[in-house]
Amino acid sequence: MVHRTDSIMNGTTRVNGVNGNSKDASLQALKASRRASSPMAPPFMTSAPGKVIVFGEHAVVHGKAAMAAAISLRSYLLVTTLSKSQRTITLTFPDIGLDHTWNINDLPWHVLSKNGRKPRYYDMVTTLDPELVEAMQPHIDEVSPHVSLDKRKRHQAAASAFLYLFLCLSAPTAPACIYTLRSTLPIGAGLGSSASICVCISAALLKQIHVLSGPHHDQPEEEVDLQLERINKWAFVGELCIHGNPSGVDNTVATRGRAVLFRRVDYSKPPTATPLKDFPELPLLLVNTKQPRSTSVEVAKVATMRKKYPAVTEATLDSIDEVTISAHSLITSDNFDPVSEKNIEHLGDLFRINHGLLVSLGVSHPKLEHIRELVDYADIGWTKLTGAGGGGCAITLLKRDVDEESLRNLMARFEAAGFEEYKTTLGGSGVGILYPAVLRNGSDEAGGDEIDQQKFLNAEGEEGIEALVGVGLLERRPEWKFWQ
Repeated sequence: MVHRTDSIMNGTTRVNGVNGNSKDASLQALKASRRASSPMAPPFMTSAPGKVIVFGEHAVVHGKAAMAAAISLRSYLLVTTLSKSQRTITLTFPDIGLDHTWNINDLPWHVLSKNGRKPRYYDMVTTLDPELVEAMQPHIDEVSPHVSLDKRKRHQAAASAFLYLFLCLSAPTAPACIYTLRSTLPIGAGLGSSASICVCISAALLKQIHVLSGPHHDQPEEEVDLQLERINKWAFVGELCIHGNPSGVDNTVATRGRAVLFRRVDYSKPPTATPLKDFPELPLLLVNTKQPRSTSVEVAKVATMRKKYPAVTEATLDSIDEVTISAHSLITSDNFDPVSEKNIEHLGDLFRINHGLLVSLGVSHPKLEHIRELVDYADIGWTKLTGAGGGGCAITLLKRDVDEESLRNLMARFEAAGFEEYKTTLGGSGVGILYPAVLRNGSDEAGGDEIDQQKFLNAEGEEGIEALVGVGLLERRPEWKFWQ
């Protein structure tokens, strides 16, 4: 529920149609009490995309290059400030069933009050503070105690990321708030859903402590980079809480959007990531096999093959690297045209080659191959696995002017096989903000429609969320602003 004060205009308070400058004593008292408290911040929203690995899976584990790009499936976080009399923060993540409230005054602020321990918002944090993690643990243990073990782990991982960032970036005097998260991203499918959430949380908390400027259309590029770097480095801290040793790639793509080329030779250091700012938005079909898979198991398969057949495996990894670099050269060339059939076919051929090389490393799956076969038979594009393989998702770069009937028939075949498909785009916008959370919805009336928590919670599924507040494939609400 969103709590509001009555509007105060020109020094008078209007309550039930009665002017506040009445000599009635009770109204005067009410007027005085309202003036004494500062107005609450308006509800606002942050949003960040998921990602797919486009080229370079598994080779990147062995020091080669990889390319990742944002997709138009996104997370959305609504921040609702409560009245000053309240002293709680609430996480409401209905898509995973998480709903938990902490008392701000009970949180372990004392750990950070020690001299020099509390990081500043502009610091680079690459490791977690073990004393703070330990002090947080009782507050994490109380999250979702009565759900299944797997669900509880997911809830507590999300709660840990939020609470660690909240303690580092906020203060004991922080306003009471509700943080409500909805997402059009499938969870656990290798699409960077946790990084997307961490970017939303990072941007929201930095906005609340007034250290983000913009975004606005004439913002200098160096200032845009500074703002994005602030969001990104704290999102990485959130990922540290969830994954222990994240690559940093997922949060970088979720923050900056478009695509990045990255390489990690030394795992004691973050990867080098080069943003591809001119990466075009390309039509993509994303299909989730719903086949559970373990990234560590698939990585171990390649490591075993490399040990058994070092020369052949290394040559395969080098070939994957060549595919990635070739794609990068194509996309960044001066004459690359994203609507050119020749350019799209070139990129599609690289999709197919990359997939074949991954198959030879043993990291595909019969369900992934079934998706590829169905797409090849329909002749609508080029397909490859994305991420670790062994299940998870496949991506298809669509040909230009695909026949809608062919696409519908293909969708029906996917559904019959038990797959879940998403029509999305590759290379979209990164982190965005809707401040305040108001949309005009085609109306010229002053004020527009405020997105409150109830409307947000009532939005049904991916289409409902996008219809209400979306900036993905189905909607491009112009009120959203992006650092780009």
